Amino acid sequence: MIANQLEKSIGRLAGAVTKTADRIVVNNEKLLPEKIDGLVHEAVFGDAESKAAARWIIRETALALGIRLASIHEFYKAMGRGEVAKRFTVPAINLRMLAYDSARAVFRAALKLDAGALIFEIARSEIGYTDQRPAEYASAVLAAAIKEGFRGPVFIQGDHFQTSAKKYAASPESEVKTIRDLILEAVAAGFYNVDIDTSTLVDISKPSLDEQQKLNYELCADFTKFIREHEPKGVTVSVGGEIGEVGQKNSTPEDLDAFMKGYNEKRGPGLGISKISIQTGTSHGGIVLPDGTLAQVAIDFDVLRLLSAKARQAYGMGGAVQHGASTLPESAFHKFVEAGTCEVHLATAFQNLIMEHPTVPESLRREMYEWLKVNAADERKPKDTDAQFFYKTRKKAVGPFKKHFWALPEDAREAIGASLEKMFTFLFEQLNVGGTTGFVKKFIQASEIHQPLSSGGAKSSKGE
Repeated sequence: MIANQLEKSIGRLAGAVTKTADRIVVNNEKLLPEKIDGLVHEAVFGDAESKAAARWIIRETALALGIRLASIHEFYKAMGRGEVAKRFTVPAINLRMLAYDSARAVFRAALKLDAGALIFEIARSEIGYTDQRPAEYASAVLAAAIKEGFRGPVFIQGDHFQTSAKKYAASPESEVKTIRDLILEAVAAGFYNVDIDTSTLVDISKPSLDEQQKLNYELCADFTKFIREHEPKGVTVSVGGEIGEVGQKNSTPEDLDAFMKGYNEKRGPGLGISKISIQTGTSHGGIVLPDGTLAQVAIDFDVLRLLSAKARQAYGMGGAVQHGASTLPESAFHKFVEAGTCEVHLATAFQNLIMEHPTVPESLRREMYEWLKVNAADERKPKDTDAQFFYKTRKKAVGPFKKHFWALPEDAREAIGASLEKMFTFLFEQLNVGGTTGFVKKFIQASEIHQPLSSGGAKSSKGE
């Protein structure tokens, strides 16, 4: 029974916490860092009941410590009103691998720089190929905050909750239901920030901008209303929209106007989006050359500057969002701040660092690549070199090899964490988010949201 499992799982934190009724009381905060590791491992790799119990304990322990899952909506609206007296770009960090160790590195870098304006996120596609459902992901992040002594609002985001153009064409109702179900699951897990991406349905062959954006803005408005109907009491979920699919045509002010006009008319009363994602010349993961190196990408920072300003001044949003940026040259990141970019999404570079880290056995990499030859063979293009094929597809091996990486020796994972912390520190400095904790405290009043313990155990981690 789940009640028996709950008592067993709480035993992992013996001396640090006790359970009273439906809450966790922290008795000895100093003991938590040394005891939380076993509980987060159970939250990720246990059976259905032990996962559910561990996840509930982690979330309730975090709440008892003042760690609140939060929406960044009011913060972005304040940015739109010009009330945040500092220029910076919020990093949105996708943790595909070693989520707990990686989140620990994020929090260490954040604490060192007094950075509070940062987001953890995972995309619809990543949930599937990394084998991380929202509740698992949130548990890893919260446990990392407990471990490293971080306190205050924690922003977790559903990134690219994206319509598949192919699936939508085949069955619109089914595709919409899939995304709605994911929204419900994510919000229940504490994802109080959701990026709706229906830009895959933009059709630039249409004669007018309104017609090109019509399906995009209509569905985005419908999903926004759905989120508003299901957000917890006391929470205004931060919703993001997107007007240009990453890797396609660069966005224009006219695209933004066409989208927002149609979106606002379709949405009707109620709160809308707090930011807008645009296309400026990047692609997810970068463009890999035959030798396995990445091609240089030229971001149109003028587009970012123009659309961020328009998003704030004309529509009261935090600004424009840049996707697919982590593999850019180091010299590029400070330019996001100069261009007034609201948020930048970072993912692939962290995956690359972990997979290529010298402490990862070469035998493990070879095993992954052999797995890809069989299980991702249909994704190989005729002209792909081995280097190109493995680089483009190795993210698909993250889920199947998750246990292998979590089982690396402690010294290896500590070395990976140290390398990640160095990378996060550099990025946070370049994006100028140091010293933003005070701004977050000023504009974010995070509610204390408790979730009941699931009597049926945790949802299977296998997904999209």
